[in-house]
Amino acid sequence: MKKANLILAAALVALFAPLLLVHSCANTTQSPTGGPKDTIPPYIVYINPLPGTVNVPLKDARFYFEFNEYVKIKDPKNIVLSPPLSKPVKSKLKGKGLVLSFEEALDSNTTYTISFTDAITDNNEGNPFAGFSYVFSTGKSIDSMLVTGTVRDCNTLKPFKNATVMLYSDLSDSAVFLKRPVAAAKSDDWGYFSLPFVKDTTYRIYAIKDSDGNNIYDPENDLIAFIDSLIRPKLVSYDTIPEMLKYDMKDTLNCEARISEHELLLFREKPTKQYLRNSGRTGERSAFISFQAPYAWIDSLWVPGYRADQIITQFNATQDSLLLWLNNISSHGPDTLHLFVNYRKTDDSTGVLTPDLEHLRLVEEGGRKQYSRVDYSVKRTHADSICKFTLEAKPETFEQTGFVLSFELPPVNIDFAEMKYRYLNPRQKESSGTFTYERDSTDLRTYYIRPNDKILPGYEYFLKIPQNTLRDITGWQNDSTECRVSLPNDESSSTVHLALQNVGGKVIVDLMEGKSSKASRTFVVDKDCTIDIKYLKEGKYSIRITDDSNCNSIVDTGSLLEHRQPEKVVFVKFGSQDYLDIPPSADIVQTIDVKTVLGK
Repeated sequence: MKKANLILAAALVALFAPLLLVHSCANTTQSPTGGPKDTIPPYIVYINPLPGTVNVPLKDARFYFEFNEYVKIKDPKNIVLSPPLSKPVKSKLKGKGLVLSFEEALDSNTTYTISFTDAITDNNEGNPFAGFSYVFSTGKSIDSMLVTGTVRDCNTLKPFKNATVMLYSDLSDSAVFLKRPVAAAKSDDWGYFSLPFVKDTTYRIYAIKDSDGNNIYDPENDLIAFIDSLIRPKLVSYDTIPEMLKYDMKDTLNCEARISEHELLLFREKPTKQYLRNSGRTGERSAFISFQAPYAWIDSLWVPGYRADQIITQFNATQDSLLLWLNNISSHGPDTLHLFVNYRKTDDSTGVLTPDLEHLRLVEEGGRKQYSRVDYSVKRTHADSICKFTLEAKPETFEQTGFVLSFELPPVNIDFAEMKYRYLNPRQKESSGTFTYERDSTDLRTYYIRPNDKILPGYEYFLKIPQNTLRDITGWQNDSTECRVSLPNDESSSTVHLALQNVGGKVIVDLMEGKSSKASRTFVVDKDCTIDIKYLKEGKYSIRITDDSNCNSIVDTGSLLEHRQPEKVVFVKFGSQDYLDIPPSADIVQTIDVKTVLGK
């Protein structure tokens, strides 16, 4: 035992000696007056018991870590015990030391690690302790294997910090819902994790965004990532290998050099338990109901006093939210709308969808009323007695969408033949033209009006909607309006022609500007084609391609119990670069082999 302790002490000196040489003068509790700001992080000078101690008692175990200066506990939740107990690690400061203990007994014959991640800072300047993994065992030996990997957001593919990565030796699907793991670790700023000192056996691996910190997956509140195949450790734990060292997160070279064996993509599951979650009025003639799970199954829906053809409904794309309008101009809507919904609800005892009837009493809560045309009982302003809509067009999306006509309430009459479309060339010569129109596939209140003429830079396009051309469910008609859009003839703007090859199925192509995670242009394609993206400013752009495997034009999430990963998302690389660097006044052709990019 004495020999083992000497070896462990030597290892400890080897680990922390470089830190002792970083600066010749350690901090004290008082900040020095004058001189440069302290930027040296605290470091450990003494540990009791030493790392690698075995036969640690199951009860009343205490661990002492002494630093070179006074420290504070920034976030006790980031002192992580693996495998975790039902209660977090107890921590308190004692002089320059940190004392750790546990509120419950440890398990027998188990190797434990205590990891410090963003938990400790110095007392004065807040310089973070780099952290390390301390190992001990309640048995006679220390397990030696290591598992590493990276956690990312499934949509942006950006590293996900502070995800809880968990190993389970129980290989059943239910383990992650019911049990704590046999090993756990937090991902760092790079999304990187290492699970050291684990047994050489077969595991399932998961990562969760653990909202309540109990190391158990809660589908209602947590994000989840998983690898569907079983894994077995291949690496061996050593204090000196890069995968176990703690680096400054700004040290790109060393952080990127670490071996990452597994990639876990975090997503939020769609709930599976179905019930009517919320409801309310959105106006005098409108209401909504929302469901907990997607693809709600409604058998029937009615409002007493209204015929079925007087009730207009619209589901959203995932069918978990329903908008409802009353189409009856004979009077204004009721103060209390009695809505009866007969739908399939999850039975709590069996988990099976069964018919359920709910009576919703939806009360209007003030606000501007949308009075009907024939209701003469109230005074109305002009704003109360017109059809509400917007007509707009944006230069960058004009070729895709044309003029966008959006109503506040569902329209009952649109006289497209009365609309006037014209355009001016750069010499101000005016011409009239024709157009086509199309209703949005997911919103019955939105129409796209597209010119039949070729769209040209430097031209101005106009669409005029004369008075009394539109009418909505209130019976009111519109004021006259005209929308104008000028397409740039700026020589500094650029065009990118994306030549998509080997598409082989439906994909969603997003153009992302700079570091934005939101798409500025989106295209859904199902065959080889060239997408012309015009009027781009100088800058960096990324191209994201989603494999729309179920062809519903939506980026779908995954399902743990169905062993289904979220739809694959890939950012196109341009040589060694993640971005397409677009100069001014450029006309760029970029060929993308979709099959290769998606790894098919």
